[in-house]
Parts: sequence; structure tokens; C-alpha cells
Amino acid sequence: MDRKALAAAFPVTVPVLMGYLAIGMAFGFMLQAIGYNFIWAFFMSLTIYAGSGQYLGVSLLATAASLGTVALMTLLINFRHLVYGLSMLEKFRGMGWRKFYMIFSLTDETYALLSSAQAPVGVDPKNFYFAIAMLDQSYWILGSVIGAVAGAVLPIDTKGIDFAMTALFVVIAVDQWKAYQKHLPAFIGGIVTIVCLLILGQFFGQQQMLIVSLGVIVLLLLVLRDKLEEKEETPC
Repeated sequence: MDRKALAAAFPVTVPVLMGYLAIGMAFGFMLQAIGYNFIWAFFMSLTIYAGSGQYLGVSLLATAASLGTVALMTLLINFRHLVYGLSMLEKFRGMGWRKFYMIFSLTDETYALLSSAQAPVGVDPKNFYFAIAMLDQSYWILGSVIGAVAGAVLPIDTKGIDFAMTALFVVIAVDQWKAYQKHLPAFIGGIVTIVCLLILGQFFGQQQMLIVSLGVIVLLLLVLRDKLEEKEETPC
């Protein structure tokens, strides 16, 4: 690991550190509450590393869901990452073996940082991006282990604690809205989802509706990719 890149990436990832410790601990609490100790929390965060997917995983484990249900629900929850990956193709180009880890570690929060953070002068951008991704995952692992250990020691009521992930999503969305002048992707996502809910929600289940809406969103973003990637003019 390039120490220079690591030192440059750490200040950028501090907001994620604060968030991941909190929601990671919440995940650890929930996992411990259904009978899985900190070892399970560590390996789930190491190998799965999908915040909302892991929160869902707690419910699926608790209800002994079938593998088919687990696969479908995980696909629905993490389908948005396909959209993230499309916009990261150029940034990940030339990263060699690290590209596979960058793809694996592209969470909502990491994507938000990679899409806006710039490597300082004198720091290799590829090493900088890699350091951001690794630091973010280490925060998540730490938070989940702390939560599982604390959950085994302290009597904690986990009811409603899963809302922590929803709250973090809202914070990220607001931050991205403020950071960019163009809000077309946000409008596309919101409008398509509402239209699909109103039209398809009456005839199909939420799972089918979600698949259709996500597919339409990806298609529209692909069609409008050149327009979306145009550099914004700096306001006077």
C-alpha cells in the first residue's frame, strides 16, 4: 500500500468512517440478536460487504429463507451497483488486479467519494482510489465487529435499528444533490420509480416492479451517458 496515497485518502474518508462505525455497529447488533457472533459479522463484512444487502441478510437468516429467495432479493437490493459501475469504467481503467477489488468494494459511500474526490498533487490517482476503497471497507468491518461484541455483552433492543441504513442513504443523496449542478440522474430515478409503482404496482408484486424500474433507469442512463458525462460549467 502506498503510504502517501493512504495518508491523502484518510481525511477524505473520515465522514464514511463516522457513518460506517454507526451503521456497521447496528448491523453487528442485529446479527448478534439472531444468534450469530462477531466471527460471523467479521466474515460477512469481509466477503459480502454490502450494507443494505447485509441488513437484508439478517432478516433472511432469521427466517431461514431459501437460496432462491436470497439470490433474488440480493440482486434487487444491489442492482443499482450496475449503474455505479458504468460511470467508473474510465477511473478503474489501468488499475490491473486492483480493478477486481474496486468493483467488489463499490458501495454507495465509496462511489460517492470516488465520483467527487480528486487525488492531491504528487499522489498517484489509482493508488488514491484504491486507498479510499480499502479504508472504507476496514471501517465497515470494524463497526460490525464492535456491534456484534457489544450486542453479546449489553442488553440492546434492536427494534427499528435497521433504519440507520435508510438514514445514511438520505444523507448521501442530499450531499450528492448539493455537490452537483445537474440533477438529471436523480430525477430519472425518482420519476421512473414512481411511474412504475403507479402503473405496475397494481398488477405485479413489488419485486417485479422494482426489477422493471431499475432496468428502465439503467437503459435511460446508458442512452443519456454522453450528456451526463459532460463537464459542468463553473458558475460565475
